Amino acid sequence: MEPAMQRKMLTIVMGLASLLIVHVNGETSLPFDHQKLASDGHYLDQMQAFKHSLFTRRQLATPPTISSSPAPAPQPPGSRPSVYEVTTYGADPTGKLDSTEALLRAITDAFNGPSEGFLMKGIKNLGGAHIILQGGNYLISKPLRLPAAGAGNLKISGGTLTASDDFPTDGYLIDLSASSSSSSSYNYEYITMKDLMLDCNFRGGGISVINSLRTSIDNCYISHFSTEGILVQNGHETYIRNSFLGQHITAGGDPGERNFSGTAINLMGNDNAVTDVVIFSAAIGVMVSGQANTLSGVHCYNKATGYGGTGIYLKLPSLTQTRIVNCYLDYTGIVAEDPMQLTISNSFFLGDAFILLKSINGLAEGINIVDNMFAGLYKGIEIVQLDQSKGPFKKIDQVVVDRNNVKGMNLKATVARGSVKGNGTSWTVDFSPVLLFPNLINHVQYSLSSGGATFPRHALRNVSGNRVVIESDIAVPASVFVTVEQGSAS
Repeated sequence: MEPAMQRKMLTIVMGLASLLIVHVNGETSLPFDHQKLASDGHYLDQMQAFKHSLFTRRQLATPPTISSSPAPAPQPPGSRPSVYEVTTYGADPTGKLDSTEALLRAITDAFNGPSEGFLMKGIKNLGGAHIILQGGNYLISKPLRLPAAGAGNLKISGGTLTASDDFPTDGYLIDLSASSSSSSSYNYEYITMKDLMLDCNFRGGGISVINSLRTSIDNCYISHFSTEGILVQNGHETYIRNSFLGQHITAGGDPGERNFSGTAINLMGNDNAVTDVVIFSAAIGVMVSGQANTLSGVHCYNKATGYGGTGIYLKLPSLTQTRIVNCYLDYTGIVAEDPMQLTISNSFFLGDAFILLKSINGLAEGINIVDNMFAGLYKGIEIVQLDQSKGPFKKIDQVVVDRNNVKGMNLKATVARGSVKGNGTSWTVDFSPVLLFPNLINHVQYSLSSGGATFPRHALRNVSGNRVVIESDIAVPASVFVTVEQGSAS
């Protein structure tokens, strides 16, 4: 190539390079006319910087190949979530071999894993340690128990536990009772059991929560228990939700229903909640012997009342403080001993299911049974009944049974309205078929309407036997309208 041509090509290349400098470097580059005025040395320095810039940008823009990427540096202890996959401990996910010891090793490692700070005083924070069952079915021969009290923020999830044929009959598959004590007043705090199926193999119970705080049992299926599906004792704020419990796996109409036994949920503590739970077979659906518990969206079709079963049993005389709302009692009802501060509302009772108030010490105070639906079989069953076999109710206060709609059963209430028409001096309205408590009318409101020529004097004369008697001083044709209330007596 001739020297003139070579100089021309070099000029073109240098011009293009100058344009690239302006475009790539943007605001950090010199304007083109300033570059032309720069000295040759300065200009060459800019070219070197431009080449270095292009090389660096190419390195950043191009993903490294697998062969050239460095090996990941080991993470320091405690810098990643503490996840314990049970198969790495030798647990058999097929359910053929006993996995008890492997599962207990995983639990022990989680318990002894990294922790930071405390929850309640004396309960160390495990930071969300997670024991994963990996969708397996694990055979166990003894309860899975944390090695000691004093830990929290731990989760067990994602698989099935099956009791072996030699599992202790008084044990629970997951046992949150403390094998040793701690400085805390509670054993555990914020333990979560989620997405589990527990097959008790008729050898004991499913889950026990003893003296623990803020425990969650979520989306669990517990079957084949012989004692309790879930036992909650002492402590408080155990939340059981979105779960299914049944001693026998059935969907109703089971030929062996008469022989159902055990209790699906036993609440022997305070401030707990059972929400959106189905109990499909057990002698007692929910037993409550602790204060201030809430049951919402619970569907009980366990052992029918006709076979001796109970949907919800409130066994806490004089300290009930229970709210039952939006529940479904399906051929099995509610029993409350000496109820005090009890609300049952917006619930559905099917198949002659009813509410029984049972006198132990003769107390019934602060009861609201309102806005429920009852559907029966036209056998004359009363929607609310009294069991006074151990003595009558002697102290009754603020009891309201009202605004319930009834089909195929007999209405019972503490508020009633009636009327009678006649020509004479006496009118009687009999409320005994409707009023809940015998001979306990304590408020009457009435009006007398007469079309006769004479204006009579009239008065309330008698309320005994839940009958209201109105009398006038002269005989007149009249209609009498009466509203009565019960609800207090001592």
